[in-house]
Amino acid sequence: MTLTELRDYCLGKPGAVADFPFDQETLVFKIGGKMFALTNINREDPPRVNLKCDPGLAEDLRQQFPGILPGYHMNKRHWNTLILDGTIPKEKVLWLIDHSFDLVFQGLPAAVRNDL
Repeated sequence: MTLTELRDYCLGKPGAVADFPFDQETLVFKIGGKMFALTNINREDPPRVNLKCDPGLAEDLRQQFPGILPGYHMNKRHWNTLILDGTIPKEKVLWLIDHSFDLVFQGLPAAVRNDL
């Protein structure tokens, strides 16, 4: 998966926005002001993306896929870093983006969810 594909998929989620809150190379995707994915746009191949994940699932995924690591610079219990080098099936990457988005969306206050 390329950075362009990643960006397009994340921004295709309802209400998703992107910005650079930390620096000019860390692209952050948010829903309702909360992060669900982030990536470094200047990182050499292969790209990587940090995604929120259910803690039990996060551990299982790290056992299944060598390209899934504890979240870089994130809470390692709730975030994974995916190395997008083709070793994780694209369908699984897309599903994990959806999972991250859903976790964050469900954690938003009801009023914010309803506005989105």
